[in-house]
Formats: sequence, structure tokens, C-alpha cells
Amino acid sequence: MKGSGRWFTIGLVTSWYSSNIGVLLLNKYLLSNYGFKYPIFLTMCHMMACSLLSYVAIAWMKMVPLQTIRSRAQLLKISCLSLVFCSSVVGGNVSLRYLPVSFNQAVGATTPFFTAVFAYLMKEKMESWITYLTLIPVVTGVIIASGGEPSFHMFGFIICISATAARAFKSVLQGKLLTAEGEKLNSMNLLLYMAPIAVAFLIPATLIMEENVVAITLALARDDIKIIWYLLINSAMAYLVNLTNFLVTKHTSALTLQVLGNAKGAVAVVISILIFRNPVSVTGMLGYILTVTGVILYSESKKRNKGEP
Repeated sequence: MKGSGRWFTIGLVTSWYSSNIGVLLLNKYLLSNYGFKYPIFLTMCHMMACSLLSYVAIAWMKMVPLQTIRSRAQLLKISCLSLVFCSSVVGGNVSLRYLPVSFNQAVGATTPFFTAVFAYLMKEKMESWITYLTLIPVVTGVIIASGGEPSFHMFGFIICISATAARAFKSVLQGKLLTAEGEKLNSMNLLLYMAPIAVAFLIPATLIMEENVVAITLALARDDIKIIWYLLINSAMAYLVNLTNFLVTKHTSALTLQVLGNAKGAVAVVISILIFRNPVSVTGMLGYILTVTGVILYSESKKRNKGEP
């Protein structure tokens, strides 16, 4: 039984890595290399898949118990989270049009910095001074990586930083809004409600900002049917990212999840460089290593502070 459990966990982690890195690389390929320049529509496809597959997983397959929304106030809170959530995803996808995956991941690694800032501003939650010190290499590393990035693009960088900040803001906002005992939702149920609301936000945004994208996509499909398969596979993987993240969190320890999460970004960087052959500099890689080191120190400091009486 122990052996089968170990293989089950290995399979989960492999699926988690594959879906995370796969959706990231396919997003990059579609938005940059393939020339499908419609990140809002792509995000809408992701959210539609998450809506459908979340319902299948919870209502039909009973993977987790269904948690219901109990009040209009709770629905409003979830809607706010959904708006921030889809903004961060759109921003991340837009940035991939302009930045290589390696630099995108370096910027994304600064999430703990923004989380600490928003936690202090919104919850007035102070960390220890040592924890704040660990954020210095996180920020310094990105500054160094930016200066050494051969493919640096200012607009892409600003959008990527904004998406990273939005992701951190959503995490802190979730902790602040859904705090009442009856309002807490596990990540699977939260996605079940957030994804359709995100679609409602993204439909008008797509129609206004990416006019005729459906007709353009169908025209592309007449010349190359693979675009439909790319979008379907990409959207399914976007849901698998959330599903496998939930399952890995459930079946591994916090320490294992922390180590795996830190390693995942580095694996994505290496694979993306091998696939897309984007130029990298020693300065850029040193900056990224410094940022990841800072993230590890930050996580370790937070863990130690939690263990204090």
C-alpha cells in the first residue's frame, strides 16, 4: 500500500508539473510564435473550460462535496475575487506576447513580495524583520534580471509585474473576504463559482478589445485545424493546473509543496529555453537565481515564525 501511495503521489506531482509548464509553454507558443494575438479570448477559453470541468468534477464525479453560496454578500465577494483573478490571468497571458517564458517566471517569482505588501496594507499584518529582509534578494534579483534580459520589453514587463501583483492581491483578498466559517470554500468549489463569473467579465472585454476574434479563429481553423486542437488542449490544461494543485496540496505536506513549487519555476525556465531558444545572459540567470533564493529564504522564515509560540 505504501508503494502504491508513493507512486500515486509521484503521478500527481508529474501531472501538476506537466499541466503547469504545459499551459505556460502552449500559451507562449500560441500568443507569440504561432501568432494568435488574442490573450483575452484565450483566457476566456480557459475560464469556460474551468467552468464546465469544475461542474463535471464536483456535481457529477463528486471529487469534493459541493459547497453552496449562502448569501448575496458572499456572491459579491466571490465576484470581486473573480475579477482580480481573471485580470491576473489576462495580464500573465498578455505579457507572454512580449516576454520570454524564462523572464516571465523570474518576474512571477516576486509574488511573495507583493503578498507581504498587501497583507500589511489590508490586514495590517506585520511579519518579522528577518522575513522582510528576505524580500530584498527577491526584488534585487528581478532588477538584475531585467538589466540582463536580452529580450526585455518595457510594456510586457509592466503587464507582467501587474499580473504578479494581482495574483498576490487575490490571495490576500481571499483571506480577508472569505473568513466567516460559513463562507470558506475549498479551491475546487471557489473555482466552480469564480470561473463562470470570469467568463461574464471576459465576454464583453473580448468583444470590445478583440473584435471579430471568433470569426478570425474560424478562418484560421479553415487553413489550419490544429488551432482548434491547440485551444481545446490549452483550455483543458488550464483546468488541470487547478485540479492537480488542489490534489497535490491535499496529498503532500506543506514543506514538500513549498520545495516542489520553488523547483517548478526553475524547470519551466530550463524547458522553455530549450524549446524556444530565446537568448539568455549570465546576468539574467544570476538575477533569477537570486530571486528564487530570496523566495526560499522567505518561505523558510515564514515557516519558522509560524512555529513560534
